Amino acid sequence: MTINTNRRLLMSAAGALTLSSVAAIALAKPKVRVIKIIARKFVFAPSEIRVKKGETVVLQFTAPEVPMGFSLPDFAMRADIVPGKVAKLQLTPDKAGNFAFLCDVFCGSGHEDMSGMLIVT
Repeated sequence: MTINTNRRLLMSAAGALTLSSVAAIALAKPKVRVIKIIARKFVFAPSEIRVKKGETVVLQFTAPEVPMGFSLPDFAMRADIVPGKVAKLQLTPDKAGNFAFLCDVFCGSGHEDMSGMLIVT
């Protein structure tokens, strides 16, 4: 069997170029910031979340006590937060301002006051 060295060199170069391109794309991709939020009776901790317009974040929710809900009406987002499970929402705000969020699952006598603020700069 005859070995074509030019073909072998060309294939090696193509493989190296592909690997370096994939590595460059992976390194250039910004890391997504994870914001952990605990939904407790009758408060979100933290109750104030600050992000930048265009920044992609993942809101990661846990509820140690009872089922809760998260609603961010200005961005048409919501999640059920179940004890023992992690709920995640990915958010990339496209507008700046202060946006209220709240618990939309009745969780007890303090439910009406369970809210917070997303501040987008």
